[in-house]
Amino acid sequence: MHFQDYISDLQSLLERIKSQQAAAIEAAGKLVADALMADGVIHTFGTGHSHLIADEAFFRAGGIAAINPILDERLVFLKGALESTRVERISGLARELIEQEQVGPSDVAIVISNSGRNNAPVEMALEMKARGVRVIAITSVAQSSTSVPLHTSGKRLFELADVVVDNCVPPGDALLTLPGLPSRIGPSSTVMGAAIINSIMIEAVAETLRRGARVPVLPSANLDGVTEETLKELLGRYRGRVRYLDLEDA
Repeated sequence: MHFQDYISDLQSLLERIKSQQAAAIEAAGKLVADALMADGVIHTFGTGHSHLIADEAFFRAGGIAAINPILDERLVFLKGALESTRVERISGLARELIEQEQVGPSDVAIVISNSGRNNAPVEMALEMKARGVRVIAITSVAQSSTSVPLHTSGKRLFELADVVVDNCVPPGDALLTLPGLPSRIGPSSTVMGAAIINSIMIEAVAETLRRGARVPVLPSANLDGVTEETLKELLGRYRGRVRYLDLEDA
């Protein structure tokens, strides 16, 4: 069955990340730990399907509380799939979005883009760095390094980030070739991206514990004994800095 080949290929990519990206994930975890120790927040940003990875870290059972996803309905298919592709190539969008956020030099940013060449993720990295924020990239180095950059700087995301975690995804994202099908099938970047961003958070929390500090980690809201008040208490310290926390009555 073809799905078994797909899962085997995903497992192979995960093993590559485990062995080849260990140092990068550890370095990214230390940057996040630095931000947490300074009471900063972690801004996450991605366009197209990469926004799923930015969302993955936010308000996540087993994840940290200090995550601020930078979202825009034009970039997450709510205004149309093709519109999302057009908008991520618009110059100036990242500055418009970042000006709506509370961003400071104690923070860190994780920018996710498989191709790493479009205006929005490249500009977001540049805007973050201009504000003194360290940038972690999750990207396909194989695809990005062979792609023509679209930003006027001539740079791609992996050339701007302080730490680059390669998702090890092949150009084009899809893994399988089926007889009679002209295009490859079986995307992989979402699975790899979710594994990477959660690995970064695990390393960050482990590092803060080594430094003698504690980090608010969210339990599942569906576990007995976990109430809305439990979650509000964990999230409350980030009120005003994480846009999508609805803590008005906290």
